[in-house]
Amino acid sequence: MLIRFEVANFRSMLDPVELSMVAVDRDRPEAHPVPNLGESLLPVAAIFGPNASGKSNVIAAITWLRMAVRESLREWDDEIPIEPFAFAAGWKRPSEFTIESVIAGVRYEYVVELDRQTVRYEALFHYPEKKRRRIFEREGSQFKLQRGLGSLSGTRGLLSPRALALSIARRFDEPVVSDFADWLLAAQTLGLPASRSHGSYYQAARSTARWFEEPRGDQLPLPFRADRAQALALLRLADLGIDDVLIDHYAVDHPDGPRMRRRIRLVHRTAHERAPLNFEAESEGTRTWFHLIGPVLAALMTGSLLLFDELDASLHPTLSKQLLRLFQDPATNPKGAQLVFTSHDTSLLNHLNRDEVWLTEKAEDAVTRLGALADFAGERVRKSQNLEKAYLHGRFGAIPEVDRTDLLRALGLIG
Repeated sequence: MLIRFEVANFRSMLDPVELSMVAVDRDRPEAHPVPNLGESLLPVAAIFGPNASGKSNVIAAITWLRMAVRESLREWDDEIPIEPFAFAAGWKRPSEFTIESVIAGVRYEYVVELDRQTVRYEALFHYPEKKRRRIFEREGSQFKLQRGLGSLSGTRGLLSPRALALSIARRFDEPVVSDFADWLLAAQTLGLPASRSHGSYYQAARSTARWFEEPRGDQLPLPFRADRAQALALLRLADLGIDDVLIDHYAVDHPDGPRMRRRIRLVHRTAHERAPLNFEAESEGTRTWFHLIGPVLAALMTGSLLLFDELDASLHPTLSKQLLRLFQDPATNPKGAQLVFTSHDTSLLNHLNRDEVWLTEKAEDAVTRLGALADFAGERVRKSQNLEKAYLHGRFGAIPEVDRTDLLRALGLIG
Protein backbone atom coordinates (compact mmCIF):
# COMPACT_ATOMS: atom_id res chain seq x y z
CA MET A 1 0.00 0.00 0.00
CA LEU A 2 1.07 3.55 -0.64
CA ILE A 3 2.23 5.32 2.51
CA ARG A 4 3.17 8.70 1.05
CA PHE A 5 4.33 10.41 -2.13
CA GLU A 6 6.39 13.58 -2.35
CA VAL A 7 7.39 15.55 -5.44
CA ALA A 8 9.21 18.80 -6.13
CA ASN A 9 9.91 20.77 -9.33
CA PHE A 10 7.46 18.91 -11.53
CA ARG A 11 5.02 20.93 -13.66
CA SER A 12 3.24 23.39 -11.32
CA MET A 13 4.80 21.96 -8.16
CA LEU A 14 8.06 23.78 -7.42
CA ASP A 15 8.36 23.35 -3.68
CA PRO A 16 7.90 19.85 -2.24
CA VAL A 17 4.29 18.72 -1.87
CA GLU A 18 3.28 15.55 -0.08
CA LEU A 19 0.29 13.25 -0.33
CA SER A 20 -0.03 10.95 2.70
CA MET A 21 -2.27 7.90 3.03
CA VAL A 22 -1.68 7.63 6.79
CA ALA A 23 -5.01 7.67 8.63
CA VAL A 24 -5.76 10.39 11.16
CA ASP A 25 -8.87 8.59 12.40
CA ARG A 26 -7.54 5.09 12.93
CA ASP A 27 -10.64 3.77 14.70
CA ARG A 28 -12.62 3.35 11.47
CA PRO A 29 -13.04 -0.01 9.69
CA GLU A 30 -11.92 1.62 6.44
CA ALA A 31 -8.40 2.23 7.80
CA HIS A 32 -6.03 -0.71 7.27
CA PRO A 33 -3.71 -1.29 10.27
CA VAL A 34 -0.08 -1.97 9.36
CA PRO A 35 1.58 -3.44 12.47
CA ASN A 36 5.20 -3.02 11.37
CA LEU A 37 4.49 0.60 10.48
CA GLY A 38 2.59 1.42 13.64
CA GLU A 39 0.00 3.29 11.57
CA SER A 40 -3.17 2.62 9.61
CA LEU A 41 -3.37 3.41 5.90
CA LEU A 42 -6.32 4.76 3.94
CA PRO A 43 -7.84 3.10 0.89
CA VAL A 44 -8.98 6.40 -0.66
CA ALA A 45 -7.56 9.89 -1.17
CA ALA A 46 -9.51 12.62 -2.98
CA ILE A 47 -7.93 15.83 -4.28
CA PHE A 48 -10.20 18.88 -4.69
CA GLY A 49 -9.41 22.39 -5.90
CA PRO A 50 -10.10 25.00 -8.60
CA ASN A 51 -9.34 24.42 -12.26
CA ALA A 52 -5.64 24.84 -13.09
CA SER A 53 -4.66 24.57 -9.44
CA GLY A 54 -2.50 21.48 -10.05
CA LYS A 55 -4.78 18.60 -9.01
CA SER A 56 -4.04 16.59 -12.13
CA ASN A 57 -0.31 17.19 -11.74
CA VAL A 58 -0.27 15.16 -8.52
CA ILE A 59 -1.73 12.18 -10.41
CA ALA A 60 0.62 12.89 -13.33
CA ALA A 61 3.68 12.92 -11.06
CA ILE A 62 3.01 9.43 -9.69
CA THR A 63 2.24 8.24 -13.22
CA TRP A 64 5.47 9.79 -14.52
CA LEU A 65 7.54 7.98 -11.88
CA ARG A 66 5.92 4.67 -12.74
CA MET A 67 6.56 5.14 -16.46
CA ALA A 68 10.13 6.25 -15.74
CA VAL A 69 10.88 2.94 -14.03
CA ARG A 70 9.34 1.09 -16.96
CA GLU A 71 10.98 3.04 -19.79
CA SER A 72 14.22 4.71 -18.70
CA LEU A 73 16.53 1.86 -19.70
CA ARG A 74 15.03 1.59 -23.19
CA GLU A 75 14.05 5.15 -24.09
CA TRP A 76 16.16 7.67 -22.20
CA ASP A 77 19.22 7.58 -24.44
CA ASP A 78 19.31 11.27 -25.36
CA GLU A 79 17.36 13.12 -22.67
CA ILE A 80 15.28 12.52 -19.55
CA PRO A 81 11.71 13.66 -20.38
CA ILE A 82 11.15 15.49 -17.11
CA GLU A 83 8.85 18.55 -16.94
CA PRO A 84 10.28 21.03 -14.43
CA PHE A 85 8.48 24.11 -13.15
CA ALA A 86 8.27 26.64 -15.98
CA PHE A 87 9.13 29.74 -13.91
CA ALA A 88 11.67 30.76 -11.27
CA ALA A 89 14.46 29.05 -13.21
CA GLY A 90 12.95 25.67 -12.49
CA TRP A 91 14.99 24.20 -15.35
CA LYS A 92 18.15 24.86 -13.33
CA ARG A 93 16.94 22.73 -10.40
CA PRO A 94 16.56 18.95 -10.26
CA SER A 95 13.17 17.34 -9.96
CA GLU A 96 12.74 15.15 -6.89
CA PHE A 97 10.46 12.19 -6.18
CA THR A 98 10.01 10.15 -3.02
CA ILE A 99 7.54 7.31 -2.69
CA GLU A 100 7.02 5.06 0.33
CA SER A 101 4.94 1.91 0.42
CA VAL A 102 4.40 -1.18 2.50
CA ILE A 103 4.56 -4.54 0.72
CA ALA A 104 3.97 -7.82 2.54
CA GLY A 105 4.40 -5.96 5.81
CA VAL A 106 7.77 -4.40 4.85
CA ARG A 107 8.16 -0.66 4.37
CA TYR A 108 10.02 0.58 1.26
CA GLU A 109 11.31 4.04 0.40
CA TYR A 110 12.40 5.02 -3.10
CA VAL A 111 14.09 8.38 -3.77
CA VAL A 112 15.21 9.85 -7.09
CA GLU A 113 16.62 13.25 -8.01
CA LEU A 114 17.22 14.08 -11.68
CA ASP A 115 17.28 16.71 -14.40
CA ARG A 116 17.05 16.42 -18.16
CA GLN A 117 20.63 15.22 -18.54
CA THR A 118 21.38 12.95 -15.63
CA VAL A 119 20.11 11.02 -12.63
CA ARG A 120 21.85 12.86 -9.81
CA TYR A 121 20.78 10.66 -6.93
CA GLU A 122 18.73 7.48 -6.53
CA ALA A 123 18.20 5.08 -3.67
CA LEU A 124 15.95 2.25 -2.57
CA PHE A 125 15.65 1.49 1.16
CA HIS A 126 13.61 -0.98 3.14
CA TYR A 127 12.80 -1.34 6.82
CA PRO A 128 13.01 -4.98 7.89
CA GLU A 129 12.38 -5.13 11.63
CA LYS A 130 11.56 -1.37 11.48
CA LYS A 131 15.23 -0.43 10.90
CA ARG A 132 16.20 1.41 7.72
CA ARG A 133 18.58 -0.54 5.47
CA ARG A 134 19.94 0.39 2.08
CA ILE A 135 19.14 -1.92 -0.84
CA PHE A 136 21.00 0.23 -3.34
CA GLU A 137 22.16 3.83 -3.56
CA ARG A 138 23.71 5.73 -6.44
CA GLU A 139 25.17 9.21 -6.48
CA GLY A 140 26.43 10.14 -9.89
CA SER A 141 28.48 7.17 -11.09
CA GLN A 142 28.95 5.77 -7.57
CA PHE A 143 26.75 2.72 -6.91
CA LYS A 144 26.48 0.94 -3.57
CA LEU A 145 24.66 -2.30 -2.74
CA GLN A 146 23.51 -3.88 0.48
CA ARG A 147 25.70 -6.79 1.50
CA GLY A 148 24.36 -10.13 0.40
CA LEU A 149 22.76 -8.80 -2.77
CA GLY A 150 25.43 -9.94 -5.20
CA SER A 151 22.69 -10.96 -7.61
CA LEU A 152 22.24 -7.25 -8.31
CA SER A 153 25.91 -6.56 -9.04
CA GLY A 154 25.18 -6.61 -12.77
CA THR A 155 23.27 -3.37 -12.30
CA ARG A 156 26.55 -1.51 -11.96
CA GLY A 157 27.74 -2.55 -15.42
CA LEU A 158 24.52 -1.40 -17.13
CA LEU A 159 24.24 1.88 -15.28
CA SER A 160 24.27 5.06 -17.39
CA PRO A 161 23.73 8.74 -16.53
CA ARG A 162 20.15 8.66 -17.79
CA ALA A 163 18.96 5.16 -16.80
CA LEU A 164 17.34 4.54 -13.45
CA ALA A 165 19.07 1.91 -11.36
CA LEU A 166 15.65 0.55 -10.42
CA SER A 167 14.83 -0.01 -14.10
CA ILE A 168 17.97 -2.12 -14.37
CA ALA A 169 17.94 -3.88 -11.01
CA ARG A 170 14.36 -5.12 -11.34
CA ARG A 171 15.44 -7.30 -14.27
CA PHE A 172 17.61 -9.47 -12.04
CA ASP A 173 14.58 -10.95 -10.22
CA GLU A 174 15.89 -10.21 -6.74
CA PRO A 175 12.70 -10.21 -4.59
CA VAL A 176 13.79 -7.34 -2.36
CA VAL A 177 13.85 -5.14 -5.49
CA SER A 178 11.28 -6.78 -7.75
CA ASP A 179 8.60 -6.77 -5.04
CA PHE A 180 8.75 -2.97 -4.85
CA ALA A 181 9.16 -2.44 -8.60
CA ASP A 182 6.26 -4.76 -9.39
CA TRP A 183 4.05 -2.90 -6.92
CA LEU A 184 4.88 0.46 -8.51
CA LEU A 185 4.45 -0.82 -12.07
CA ALA A 186 1.10 -2.39 -11.19
CA ALA A 187 -0.36 1.06 -10.50
CA GLN A 188 -2.95 2.09 -13.10
CA THR A 189 -3.86 5.58 -14.30
CA LEU A 190 -7.18 6.62 -15.81
CA GLY A 191 -8.52 9.99 -16.91
CA LEU A 192 -5.33 11.77 -17.94
CA PRO A 193 -5.12 12.82 -21.61
CA ALA A 194 -4.12 9.88 -23.79
CA SER A 195 -0.83 11.54 -24.72
CA ARG A 196 0.20 11.43 -21.07
CA SER A 197 -1.28 8.11 -20.00
CA HIS A 198 -0.55 6.03 -23.10
CA GLY A 199 -4.14 5.47 -24.18
CA SER A 200 -5.41 4.61 -20.74
CA TYR A 201 -9.06 4.12 -21.75
CA TYR A 202 -8.15 1.89 -24.70
CA GLN A 203 -6.09 -0.27 -22.39
CA ALA A 204 -8.90 -0.26 -19.82
CA ALA A 205 -11.42 -1.48 -22.39
CA ARG A 206 -9.14 -4.36 -23.35
CA SER A 207 -8.55 -5.09 -19.68
CA THR A 208 -12.29 -5.32 -19.02
CA ALA A 209 -13.03 -7.47 -22.06
CA ARG A 210 -10.67 -10.15 -20.77
CA TRP A 211 -12.96 -10.70 -17.78
CA PHE A 212 -15.80 -11.67 -20.12
CA GLU A 213 -13.98 -13.59 -22.86
CA GLU A 214 -14.50 -17.30 -22.32
CA PRO A 215 -11.39 -19.50 -22.35
CA ARG A 216 -11.30 -22.25 -24.95
CA GLY A 217 -12.71 -25.61 -23.99
CA ASP A 218 -16.13 -26.91 -23.10
CA GLN A 219 -15.65 -26.83 -19.34
CA LEU A 220 -15.10 -23.38 -17.89
CA PRO A 221 -12.73 -23.33 -14.90
CA LEU A 222 -14.27 -22.31 -11.60
CA PRO A 223 -11.96 -19.26 -11.13
CA PHE A 224 -13.10 -17.87 -14.48
CA ARG A 225 -16.78 -18.35 -13.65
CA ALA A 226 -16.30 -16.55 -10.33
CA ASP A 227 -14.31 -13.67 -11.85
CA ARG A 228 -16.83 -13.24 -14.67
CA ALA A 229 -19.66 -13.13 -12.16
CA GLN A 230 -17.90 -10.35 -10.25
CA ALA A 231 -17.33 -8.34 -13.43
CA LEU A 232 -20.97 -8.75 -14.46
CA ALA A 233 -22.19 -7.73 -11.01
CA LEU A 234 -20.13 -4.53 -11.26
CA LEU A 235 -21.50 -3.80 -14.73
CA ARG A 236 -25.07 -4.12 -13.47
CA LEU A 237 -24.45 -1.28 -11.05
CA ALA A 238 -24.46 1.06 -14.06
CA ASP A 239 -27.61 -0.37 -15.65
CA LEU A 240 -29.83 -2.85 -13.87
CA GLY A 241 -31.27 -3.91 -17.23
CA ILE A 242 -28.02 -5.59 -18.32
CA ASP A 243 -28.27 -9.37 -18.15
CA ASP A 244 -25.03 -10.55 -19.78
CA VAL A 245 -22.05 -9.66 -21.98
CA LEU A 246 -21.35 -11.30 -25.33
CA ILE A 247 -17.91 -11.06 -26.92
CA ASP A 248 -17.37 -12.59 -30.34
CA HIS A 249 -15.55 -11.88 -33.59
CA TYR A 250 -16.77 -10.93 -37.05
CA ALA A 251 -15.10 -10.56 -40.44
CA VAL A 252 -14.54 -7.23 -42.18
CA ASP A 253 -13.37 -6.76 -45.76
CA HIS A 254 -9.74 -5.80 -46.33
CA PRO A 255 -7.61 -5.58 -49.52
CA ASP A 256 -5.40 -8.37 -48.20
CA GLY A 257 -8.34 -10.53 -47.22
CA PRO A 258 -10.96 -10.62 -44.48
CA ARG A 259 -9.86 -9.41 -41.06
CA MET A 260 -11.42 -10.51 -37.80
CA ARG A 261 -12.52 -7.88 -35.29
CA ARG A 262 -13.78 -8.29 -31.78
CA ARG A 263 -17.34 -7.25 -31.01
CA ILE A 264 -18.74 -6.46 -27.57
CA ARG A 265 -22.48 -6.55 -27.00
CA LEU A 266 -24.38 -6.05 -23.77
CA VAL A 267 -27.46 -8.20 -23.36
CA HIS A 268 -30.46 -6.26 -22.04
CA ARG A 269 -33.58 -7.84 -20.62
CA THR A 270 -37.15 -6.70 -20.37
CA ALA A 271 -40.03 -8.39 -18.65
CA HIS A 272 -40.51 -10.71 -21.64
CA GLU A 273 -37.30 -10.92 -23.69
CA ARG A 274 -33.55 -10.48 -23.93
CA ALA A 275 -31.68 -8.70 -26.71
CA PRO A 276 -27.98 -7.89 -27.31
CA LEU A 277 -27.11 -4.29 -28.15
CA ASN A 278 -23.86 -3.18 -29.77
CA PHE A 279 -21.49 -1.53 -27.33
CA GLU A 280 -21.55 1.70 -29.34
CA ALA A 281 -25.30 2.00 -28.72
CA GLU A 282 -24.87 2.13 -24.96
CA SER A 283 -24.91 5.37 -22.99
CA GLU A 284 -21.62 7.11 -22.38
CA GLY A 285 -21.94 6.42 -18.66
CA THR A 286 -22.42 2.69 -19.21
CA ARG A 287 -19.45 2.54 -21.61
CA THR A 288 -17.24 4.43 -19.19
CA TRP A 289 -18.23 2.14 -16.33
CA PHE A 290 -17.49 -0.90 -18.52
CA HIS A 291 -14.01 0.47 -19.18
CA LEU A 292 -13.40 0.78 -15.46
CA ILE A 293 -14.37 -2.75 -14.48
CA GLY A 294 -11.08 -4.35 -15.51
CA PRO A 295 -8.79 -1.86 -13.75
CA VAL A 296 -11.00 -1.76 -10.64
CA LEU A 297 -11.21 -5.54 -10.26
CA ALA A 298 -7.49 -5.90 -10.96
CA ALA A 299 -6.73 -3.37 -8.21
CA LEU A 300 -9.09 -4.99 -5.69
CA MET A 301 -7.80 -8.51 -6.39
CA THR A 302 -4.11 -7.61 -6.18
CA GLY A 303 -4.19 -4.77 -3.65
CA SER A 304 -2.69 -2.30 -6.11
CA LEU A 305 -2.99 1.45 -6.68
CA LEU A 306 -5.56 3.04 -9.00
CA LEU A 307 -5.11 6.70 -10.00
CA PHE A 308 -8.08 8.51 -11.52
CA ASP A 309 -8.01 12.09 -12.79
CA GLU A 310 -11.34 13.98 -12.84
CA LEU A 311 -13.54 11.19 -11.58
CA ASP A 312 -16.67 13.32 -11.87
CA ALA A 313 -16.02 14.05 -15.57
CA SER A 314 -16.29 10.34 -16.36
CA LEU A 315 -18.96 9.00 -14.01
CA HIS A 316 -22.40 9.88 -12.75
CA PRO A 317 -22.24 10.86 -9.05
CA THR A 318 -24.11 7.69 -8.09
CA LEU A 319 -21.47 5.51 -9.74
CA SER A 320 -18.66 7.61 -8.27
CA LYS A 321 -20.05 6.89 -4.81
CA GLN A 322 -20.31 3.19 -5.62
CA LEU A 323 -16.66 3.21 -6.68
CA LEU A 324 -15.61 4.85 -3.41
CA ARG A 325 -17.59 2.27 -1.47
CA LEU A 326 -15.82 -0.62 -3.24
CA PHE A 327 -12.45 0.65 -2.03
CA GLN A 328 -13.58 1.81 1.42
CA ASP A 329 -15.40 -1.38 2.42
CA PRO A 330 -13.01 -4.04 3.82
CA ALA A 331 -15.42 -6.73 2.57
CA THR A 332 -14.85 -5.74 -1.08
CA ASN A 333 -11.28 -4.54 -0.55
CA PRO A 334 -9.60 -7.07 1.77
CA LYS A 335 -6.13 -6.68 0.19
CA GLY A 336 -5.79 -2.94 0.69
CA ALA A 337 -6.19 -1.60 -2.84
CA GLN A 338 -6.08 2.19 -2.97
CA LEU A 339 -7.88 4.80 -5.06
CA VAL A 340 -6.38 8.28 -5.48
CA PHE A 341 -8.51 10.64 -7.55
CA THR A 342 -9.20 14.27 -8.38
CA SER A 343 -12.69 15.74 -8.58
CA HIS A 344 -14.89 18.84 -8.62
CA ASP A 345 -17.96 16.95 -7.39
CA THR A 346 -18.46 18.32 -3.90
CA SER A 347 -21.26 15.84 -3.19
CA LEU A 348 -18.54 13.19 -2.84
CA LEU A 349 -17.34 15.02 0.27
CA ASN A 350 -20.38 13.57 2.03
CA HIS A 351 -18.90 10.10 1.46
CA LEU A 352 -15.34 10.89 2.50
CA ASN A 353 -13.72 11.18 5.90
CA ARG A 354 -11.74 14.29 6.77
CA ASP A 355 -8.40 12.44 6.38
CA GLU A 356 -9.34 11.26 2.87
CA VAL A 357 -9.55 14.80 1.44
CA TRP A 358 -6.71 16.93 0.05
CA LEU A 359 -6.88 20.46 -1.35
CA THR A 360 -4.85 22.23 -4.01
CA GLU A 361 -4.40 25.96 -4.53
CA LYS A 362 -2.21 27.90 -6.94
CA ALA A 363 -0.32 30.81 -5.41
CA GLU A 364 0.39 34.12 -7.15
CA ASP A 365 3.76 32.78 -8.27
CA ALA A 366 1.91 29.91 -10.08
CA VAL A 367 3.16 27.32 -7.58
CA THR A 368 0.76 24.55 -6.56
CA ARG A 369 0.24 23.96 -2.87
CA LEU A 370 -1.24 20.70 -1.62
CA GLY A 371 -2.63 20.42 1.89
CA ALA A 372 -4.53 17.91 3.99
CA LEU A 373 -8.05 18.97 4.91
CA ALA A 374 -7.73 17.05 8.20
CA ASP A 375 -5.25 19.65 9.43
CA PHE A 376 -6.27 22.71 7.45
CA ALA A 377 -4.21 25.82 8.25
CA GLY A 378 -2.92 24.17 11.42
CA GLU A 379 -6.45 23.88 12.83
CA ARG A 380 -7.73 20.33 13.23
CA VAL A 381 -10.97 19.90 11.27
CA ARG A 382 -13.68 18.35 13.41
CA LYS A 383 -14.53 14.76 12.63
CA SER A 384 -18.23 15.57 12.56
CA GLN A 385 -18.00 18.61 10.29
CA ASN A 386 -20.17 18.78 7.16
CA LEU A 387 -17.33 18.82 4.64
CA GLU A 388 -19.35 19.73 1.55
CA LYS A 389 -21.07 22.68 3.20
CA ALA A 390 -17.82 23.97 4.68
CA TYR A 391 -15.99 23.59 1.36
CA LEU A 392 -18.64 25.42 -0.66
CA HIS A 393 -18.66 28.26 1.87
CA GLY A 394 -14.91 28.73 1.38
CA ARG A 395 -14.05 27.38 4.82
CA PHE A 396 -11.03 25.56 3.41
CA GLY A 397 -10.20 27.83 0.47
CA ALA A 398 -9.48 25.77 -2.67
CA ILE A 399 -12.51 27.15 -4.54
CA PRO A 400 -12.35 29.41 -7.61
CA GLU A 401 -12.23 33.17 -7.13
CA VAL A 402 -14.09 34.52 -10.15
CA ASP A 403 -13.22 38.01 -11.38
CA ARG A 404 -15.52 38.99 -14.30
CA THR A 405 -13.90 42.39 -14.96
CA ASP A 406 -11.79 41.33 -17.98
CA LEU A 407 -14.68 39.42 -19.51
CA LEU A 408 -17.12 42.30 -19.15
CA ARG A 409 -14.57 44.73 -20.59
CA ALA A 410 -13.89 42.46 -23.57
CA LEU A 411 -17.64 42.27 -24.23
CA GLY A 412 -17.83 46.08 -24.20
CA LEU A 413 -20.17 46.11 -21.23
CA ILE A 414 -17.86 48.25 -19.09
CA GLY A 415 -15.22 50.84 -19.90
